[in-house]
Amino acid sequence: MAAYRKKTYREKLADQKDFPRVEPLTGGFKRRFGPGTIVLPAPREVDELMRRVRRGRLTTINEIRAHLARRHGATIACPIVTGIYARIAAGAAGEAEAEGAKRVTPYWRTLKSNGELNEKYPGGLAAQRRRLEAEGVRVEARRRRLFVVEYQQRLADLG
Repeated sequence: MAAYRKKTYREKLADQKDFPRVEPLTGGFKRRFGPGTIVLPAPREVDELMRRVRRGRLTTINEIRAHLARRHGATIACPIVTGIYARIAAGAAGEAEAEGAKRVTPYWRTLKSNGELNEKYPGGLAAQRRRLEAEGVRVEARRRRLFVVEYQQRLADLG
Protein backbone atom coordinates (compact mmCIF):
# COMPACT_ATOMS: atom_id res chain seq x y z
CA MET A 1 0.00 0.00 0.00
CA ALA A 2 1.41 3.37 -1.02
CA ALA A 3 2.12 5.93 1.68
CA TYR A 4 -0.05 9.04 1.69
CA ARG A 5 1.73 12.18 0.57
CA LYS A 6 0.20 15.57 1.20
CA LYS A 7 -0.11 17.67 -1.96
CA THR A 8 1.99 20.80 -2.23
CA TYR A 9 0.26 24.14 -2.71
CA ARG A 10 1.57 24.21 -6.28
CA GLU A 11 -0.03 20.82 -6.94
CA LYS A 12 -3.30 22.09 -5.45
CA LEU A 13 -3.11 25.21 -7.63
CA ALA A 14 -2.63 23.08 -10.75
CA ASP A 15 -5.57 20.78 -9.90
CA GLN A 16 -8.49 22.36 -11.75
CA LYS A 17 -10.97 19.60 -10.82
CA ASP A 18 -14.11 20.50 -12.78
CA PHE A 19 -13.90 24.26 -12.20
CA PRO A 20 -14.91 26.86 -13.18
CA ARG A 21 -18.52 25.91 -12.85
CA VAL A 22 -21.70 28.03 -12.69
CA GLU A 23 -24.62 26.62 -10.72
CA PRO A 24 -27.98 27.88 -9.48
CA LEU A 25 -27.94 29.41 -6.00
CA THR A 26 -29.38 27.04 -3.38
CA GLY A 27 -29.72 26.78 0.39
CA GLY A 28 -28.16 29.53 2.48
CA PHE A 29 -26.73 31.33 -0.54
CA LYS A 30 -30.19 31.53 -2.12
CA ARG A 31 -31.69 32.80 1.16
CA ARG A 32 -28.94 35.41 1.47
CA PHE A 33 -28.65 36.56 -2.17
CA GLY A 34 -32.00 35.55 -3.68
CA PRO A 35 -32.42 33.67 -6.94
CA GLY A 36 -29.50 33.58 -9.32
CA THR A 37 -26.27 31.75 -10.03
CA ILE A 38 -22.94 31.20 -8.32
CA VAL A 39 -19.60 30.63 -9.98
CA LEU A 40 -17.14 28.22 -8.40
CA PRO A 41 -13.89 29.53 -9.90
CA ALA A 42 -10.86 27.52 -10.92
CA PRO A 43 -7.75 27.92 -8.72
CA ARG A 44 -5.72 29.34 -11.62
CA GLU A 45 -8.34 32.06 -12.21
CA VAL A 46 -7.94 33.37 -8.67
CA ASP A 47 -4.14 33.21 -8.98
CA GLU A 48 -4.25 35.05 -12.33
CA LEU A 49 -6.28 37.92 -10.84
CA MET A 50 -3.95 38.15 -7.83
CA ARG A 51 -1.00 38.39 -10.25
CA ARG A 52 -2.50 41.50 -11.90
CA VAL A 53 -2.05 43.63 -8.78
CA ARG A 54 1.02 45.84 -9.21
CA ARG A 55 3.36 47.29 -6.59
CA GLY A 56 1.63 49.79 -4.29
CA ARG A 57 -1.84 48.65 -5.37
CA LEU A 58 -4.19 46.25 -3.60
CA THR A 59 -7.19 44.04 -4.09
CA THR A 60 -9.59 42.25 -1.79
CA ILE A 61 -11.30 38.88 -1.93
CA ASN A 62 -14.58 40.74 -2.66
CA GLU A 63 -13.02 42.58 -5.62
CA ILE A 64 -11.78 39.27 -7.02
CA ARG A 65 -15.22 37.72 -6.47
CA ALA A 66 -16.97 40.59 -8.27
CA HIS A 67 -14.63 40.24 -11.25
CA LEU A 68 -15.16 36.46 -11.40
CA ALA A 69 -18.94 36.84 -11.24
CA ARG A 70 -18.87 39.32 -14.16
CA ARG A 71 -16.48 37.11 -16.15
CA HIS A 72 -18.79 34.11 -15.87
CA GLY A 73 -22.12 35.95 -16.04
CA ALA A 74 -23.02 34.76 -12.54
CA THR A 75 -24.85 36.58 -9.77
CA ILE A 76 -21.98 35.97 -7.32
CA ALA A 77 -18.69 34.12 -7.01
CA CYS A 78 -18.43 31.71 -4.10
CA PRO A 79 -16.75 33.46 -1.15
CA ILE A 80 -15.58 30.19 0.38
CA VAL A 81 -14.00 28.71 -2.77
CA THR A 82 -12.47 32.06 -3.76
CA GLY A 83 -10.91 32.49 -0.31
CA ILE A 84 -9.55 28.95 -0.29
CA TYR A 85 -7.97 29.40 -3.72
CA ALA A 86 -6.42 32.74 -2.70
CA ARG A 87 -4.80 30.90 0.22
CA ILE A 88 -3.59 28.15 -2.11
CA ALA A 89 -2.14 30.74 -4.53
CA ALA A 90 -0.33 32.37 -1.61
CA GLY A 91 1.00 29.01 -0.41
CA ALA A 92 2.21 28.12 -3.92
CA ALA A 93 4.02 31.46 -4.14
CA GLY A 94 5.59 30.84 -0.73
CA GLU A 95 6.81 27.42 -1.87
CA ALA A 96 8.31 28.90 -5.03
CA GLU A 97 10.05 31.67 -3.06
CA ALA A 98 11.49 29.11 -0.65
CA GLU A 99 13.09 27.45 -3.68
CA GLY A 100 14.58 30.74 -4.87
CA ALA A 101 11.97 32.05 -7.31
CA LYS A 102 12.08 35.84 -7.62
CA ARG A 103 8.78 36.44 -9.45
CA VAL A 104 5.78 34.98 -7.67
CA THR A 105 2.12 35.83 -7.23
CA PRO A 106 2.12 38.96 -5.02
CA TYR A 107 -0.30 37.45 -2.53
CA TRP A 108 0.51 40.05 0.15
CA ARG A 109 -1.42 42.60 -1.97
CA THR A 110 -4.67 40.61 -1.62
CA LEU A 111 -6.53 41.57 1.53
CA LYS A 112 -9.57 40.23 3.28
CA SER A 113 -12.76 41.97 2.22
CA ASN A 114 -12.57 44.82 4.74
CA GLY A 115 -8.90 45.71 4.17
CA GLU A 116 -7.64 43.33 6.82
CA LEU A 117 -4.36 41.48 6.44
CA ASN A 118 -4.57 37.69 6.16
CA GLU A 119 -2.86 35.75 8.94
CA LYS A 120 -2.98 32.56 6.86
CA TYR A 121 -0.57 33.81 4.19
CA PRO A 122 3.07 32.64 4.26
CA GLY A 123 4.95 34.31 7.12
CA GLY A 124 1.73 35.42 8.81
CA LEU A 125 0.69 38.98 9.58
CA ALA A 126 4.21 40.27 10.28
CA ALA A 127 5.52 39.21 6.86
CA GLN A 128 2.50 40.62 5.01
CA ARG A 129 2.82 43.90 6.91
CA ARG A 130 6.55 44.16 6.12
CA ARG A 131 5.98 43.59 2.42
CA LEU A 132 3.12 46.07 2.20
CA GLU A 133 4.98 48.76 4.13
CA ALA A 134 8.01 48.24 1.86
CA GLU A 135 5.68 49.22 -1.01
CA GLY A 136 4.53 52.40 0.77
CA VAL A 137 1.25 50.99 2.12
CA ARG A 138 0.27 52.11 5.63
CA VAL A 139 -0.88 49.39 8.01
CA GLU A 140 -2.45 49.99 11.41
CA ALA A 141 -3.39 47.75 14.30
CA ARG A 142 -6.99 47.70 15.52
CA ARG A 143 -7.16 45.61 18.63
CA ARG A 144 -5.34 42.41 17.65
CA ARG A 145 -5.92 42.70 13.92
CA LEU A 146 -4.05 44.59 11.17
CA PHE A 147 -5.69 46.70 8.47
CA VAL A 148 -4.48 48.77 5.52
CA VAL A 149 -5.25 52.45 6.06
CA GLU A 150 -7.65 53.72 3.37
CA TYR A 151 -7.20 50.56 1.32
CA GLN A 152 -10.06 51.54 -1.03
CA GLN A 153 -7.88 54.30 -2.51
CA ARG A 154 -5.30 51.72 -3.60
CA LEU A 155 -7.61 49.18 -5.20
CA ALA A 156 -6.30 47.87 -8.52
CA ASP A 157 -8.45 47.62 -11.62
CA LEU A 158 -8.59 43.89 -12.29
CA GLY A 159 -9.78 44.49 -15.83
